[in-house]
Amino acid sequence: MRPEILFPLFKPVTNLKGIGPRIAKLIERVAGPNVVDLIWHLPREIVDRSFSPGIKDAPAGRIVTLTVTVEKHVPSGHSRRPYRVRCSNASGKLTLIFFHAREDYLRRELPEGEERVISGTIEHYRNEVQMTHPDYILSPAEAASMPKVEPVYPLTAGLTLKTLGKAVRASLDILPDLPEWQDGAYLKQQKWPSWHDAVIAAHAPDAAAKLEPDEPARARLAFDELLANQLALALIRARMKRRPGRTIEGSGELRRRVQDALPFTLTNSQTQALDEIYQDMAEAGAMLRLLQGDVGSGKTVVALFAMLDAVECGGQAALMAPTEILARQHLATIEPLAEAGGIRIAILTGRDKGAARKKILAALQDGTIDIVVGTHALFQEAVEFKNLMMAVIDEQHRFGVHQRLDLAAKGKGIDVLVMTATPIPRTLLLTAYGDLESSRLTEKPAGRKPVDTRTVPAERLDEVVSAVARALEGPARIFWVCPLVEESEVIDLAAAEDRHRELKARFGDVVELVHGRMKGPQKDAAMARFAEGPARILVATTVIEVGVDIPEATIMVVEHAERFGLAQLHQLRGRIGRGGDKSTCLLIYTPPLTEAAKARLEILRETEDGFHIAEEDLRLRGGGELLGTRQSGLPEFRLADLAMHEELLAAARDDAKLILDRDPELKGARGAALRTLLYLFERDAAVVNLRSG
Repeated sequence: MRPEILFPLFKPVTNLKGIGPRIAKLIERVAGPNVVDLIWHLPREIVDRSFSPGIKDAPAGRIVTLTVTVEKHVPSGHSRRPYRVRCSNASGKLTLIFFHAREDYLRRELPEGEERVISGTIEHYRNEVQMTHPDYILSPAEAASMPKVEPVYPLTAGLTLKTLGKAVRASLDILPDLPEWQDGAYLKQQKWPSWHDAVIAAHAPDAAAKLEPDEPARARLAFDELLANQLALALIRARMKRRPGRTIEGSGELRRRVQDALPFTLTNSQTQALDEIYQDMAEAGAMLRLLQGDVGSGKTVVALFAMLDAVECGGQAALMAPTEILARQHLATIEPLAEAGGIRIAILTGRDKGAARKKILAALQDGTIDIVVGTHALFQEAVEFKNLMMAVIDEQHRFGVHQRLDLAAKGKGIDVLVMTATPIPRTLLLTAYGDLESSRLTEKPAGRKPVDTRTVPAERLDEVVSAVARALEGPARIFWVCPLVEESEVIDLAAAEDRHRELKARFGDVVELVHGRMKGPQKDAAMARFAEGPARILVATTVIEVGVDIPEATIMVVEHAERFGLAQLHQLRGRIGRGGDKSTCLLIYTPPLTEAAKARLEILRETEDGFHIAEEDLRLRGGGELLGTRQSGLPEFRLADLAMHEELLAAARDDAKLILDRDPELKGARGAALRTLLYLFERDAAVVNLRSG
């Protein structure tokens, strides 16, 4: 149960005075639904209202605060024309401008002949100094209530700074004093304030320097968030390690048979990764390891070799992929090798129904099937194994930690290997996979040629179409990717359909279309027509990003390349160059490019090293956007900036380890405070883990 002291923070924002359902919806869009979300919604910049020049010296575009005398109201006589209020002081004349004005209200706020303190942005128009809709209109007696320096928060359409600022202040009024969970000596060394004081200070910056990530209040809050993350992962890891495992050590006979059937030799990094995996499997505790490998580095084969040992010891193994396309592709890679080793293999996806499904379920239950490949259909309740010893989860970032545990619950002390083709920077590795040991595949299989990557401005699209026409004279297959951006899915889908129509008009029925709104069977049929013929050009949204393996595909065209992240472009490029032929990736961009977009495209032209690209992506975009965290199960940080707080992350990891070495159950005084921290950052699952052991 969440501690009572946190109850007020986890109430909806409608509990705050003056926040009704309409405003709550807007606040939810920009920050979140609860009071605590407002506390984490820190200001991005500041407005300094201390600048008070003479009126005629006030520069356009600057925010100024002036004391003026109201001279005359000049109503417009028409709702579409501005309402003017003439004001002055010894230094000059100023006109206040209001649109859609209510005269009675303005005459109350700005009585003629009286002094008022006004603050807002200066404009110069036809030799007149103006201010449109001042931010503040106060009597001299009220002037002290106006903040000299005001925080500016990220907003959304329909939500004003005034309304949001009021809501934030109301949330800070109910801020509890929480027990200190940080180590006293470390706090002192860092010169950090208490949690309560840090929150207050972070929302009241009095200078631009106070907005920096290394400023004491902000650094303290970032460290709290990182510690909650690392502690939660350490608790899950400790629980996984406590699961009694089984020693899995094969004789190597199956491995030898399959190795003889391999059309290539394993790379050095495949061999090294397998050594690490075999070592883990041979230990008594249950294995939990992450296998990272760039696109086409041979993860599936490594997974198969690991599963062979489980089969040799009389067990079963399961390989789970996020999509049916990917599951069937793994099956295509593994099946001929498994047959050479005399291993019985099957596939189970959501599409398998009726008698065929019953037959597979029965064979899993009686042990007739040694290795099963499938989608998340594998961890449905009806699926029972005779003796599941090993689970491989591919494209791990598409599944949450709980799904990892669900599959592991299908047997006793199951060894778990998770794989990703999305290279993960070291800092993200710690925050997302701190509960896993990690192996890397850094080489590409022999015979793979580098991909020639070029950037092309959109006005040269005709040349790209002509190049495609020339490529179709040979055996090439061509991917043509149109971007898909969540906010405008319909527009982007239309863009893909338009491009499909145009290319089809030029090249005929060799052009196929695939997108995310198609139903599974429809999508698979389109992919099959492209993979095996007759289609030669596949126009697609980014559904082809992960796992599609078509060795004949040698050209990748990406439209609006500037809209994609580095990691995503790298994934797309990885769809070509998988056979022995020379491959080309054309990144079409629409100028002018932002500095960040220019840097992204430059990096892609320079390197194919996915790990280097991932680090650069983190540096350019920060952790929040990397890999599209909202879809990926990676943690989303509100206070920590992984590009800036790398040292704090390492310190949080060390601290979490030390905490659990000293107090594995979090039962001591600091332990109790740390439980509050976990609940505060909504890492409830870790506390449940702690309780359930």
